Amino acid sequence: MGQKKLIRFKELKTFSNVLQFPKDMAGKWNDLFKNDHPIVLELACGKGEYAVGLGQIYPQKNFIGIDLKGNRIWVGAKKALQNNLNNVAFLRTQIDQVAEYFAKDEVSEIWITFPDPQLRMSKAKKRLTHPKFLRLYQQFLVADGLIHVKTDSPDLYSFTKKVIELYSCVLHKDSDDVYGQEKIPDELQIKTHYESLDIAGSSRVHYLCFSLPERLAGKEKDDELKNLLKEHERAD
Repeated sequence: MGQKKLIRFKELKTFSNVLQFPKDMAGKWNDLFKNDHPIVLELACGKGEYAVGLGQIYPQKNFIGIDLKGNRIWVGAKKALQNNLNNVAFLRTQIDQVAEYFAKDEVSEIWITFPDPQLRMSKAKKRLTHPKFLRLYQQFLVADGLIHVKTDSPDLYSFTKKVIELYSCVLHKDSDDVYGQEKIPDELQIKTHYESLDIAGSSRVHYLCFSLPERLAGKEKDDELKNLLKEHERAD
């Protein structure tokens, strides 16, 4: 491990706005923030650009960036401290364990910004909008809580739209070209490090906002989704 990373990991332990693999935090996040404002998560937050940016736009909400990479979290956490953003915190853990850290109805919204699209069909279950993850979110997301997805991957965008339709989610907003809109909302103007890289090379950024049904469909729909993915793979 490089010297720079070692320094960051050491410093991360001293940050008051960072919790690393904490225990017994479910139901206690408002104690950390010392208020009862709505809690919003940024999943796979990387350097935390969205958690920090949203924290600046919405001071009456609390934001938690979640990622496993401490070296990346350090960047966002440092910026939040420097800007006195007391409504921004970071949680270091695996995304597939996120339900362990939050109580029922503790989270009001989720942002998923430029996640790894996991383009190989064999990796589809690792996509953060796969029903496997939606079931995790449902354990702590309030009823009708919004899930925001921003990506430059047309594959992840179309996959998420299929999931929304197949599992009877409620689609609130759909843009296949965010920056092509006449008026771009402030929250969609925040740019992550990965957005600036334009890895997909699509020259377009897509955005979806949806909420989950009261109960997400089970195995029958999972099998249908699996078959759709196989058909897509054969077509390619």
